[in-house]
Amino acid sequence: MKILITGANGMLAKAVKDEFKNEELICTDVAELDITDIVAVEKYVQNVKPDFIINCAAYTAVDKAEEQKELAYKINAIGPKNLAIASKKNNATLIHISTDYVFGGNKPVEENYSENDEKNPQTVYGSTKLEGEKFVEENCSKYYIFRTAWLYGEGNNFVRTMIKLSQDHNEVSVVNDQHGSPTYAVDLANIIHQAILKNIPYGIYNTTNLGYTTWYDFTKKIFEIKKINCNVKPVTSEEFQRPAKRPTNSKMSKDKLLKNEIIIPTYEEALKRYLKNE
Repeated sequence: MKILITGANGMLAKAVKDEFKNEELICTDVAELDITDIVAVEKYVQNVKPDFIINCAAYTAVDKAEEQKELAYKINAIGPKNLAIASKKNNATLIHISTDYVFGGNKPVEENYSENDEKNPQTVYGSTKLEGEKFVEENCSKYYIFRTAWLYGEGNNFVRTMIKLSQDHNEVSVVNDQHGSPTYAVDLANIIHQAILKNIPYGIYNTTNLGYTTWYDFTKKIFEIKKINCNVKPVTSEEFQRPAKRPTNSKMSKDKLLKNEIIIPTYEEALKRYLKNE
């Protein structure tokens, strides 16, 4: 199969390229293809004629998005719209990556979000990603939208940051009132591959590793696996103010993927695999 990957220099794209290394890949970053330019997108897709387009391009600077609203909207909403239009015209399947931030994040932490739960984004980032989802749904019929959260992998990420901080500090402070599922980029890429190979129904899927935790407990797990002697101090989100509000509850049910016989590793097992190379 021929696969066009956008945002090819990002964390997820690197994992996707490795996962699909035996396929014919066309990898683009903004220099080769500006997804916000509909004319360029339509021309490029028509020329390469991919079977699948995997859109890894996104504006993910959650705090900066509060000020750079127009840029975030162009990349997170207009970009997917253009790719959806081009996908339909060329009979390609579009695979788009979205986020837990499309939800309000205010559900009781005992509950989790299903794909069809009410959307109520609290940030510019979440709002623009939700608009991107809507544009994909409106402009093509052959699509998968994978909503993910707490992504880490090759490059700068939370896990690496915590390990680095532990080298210079006897104690690190981490929020303990935000709940969700860490997601290893390698596993997300593999789930995408499984979805294609198993030809699961088109639509939207919550896609993270299995199991739920907090950033505080996740940090403790990192240090436990790496045998790092550093105290982890729990703090509240109010004590750790950021320009963009973080969801209290990012817990997303994976039942829809599991019902389609997609194999999903737990976040603990995924973390152990990642840390073997760190």
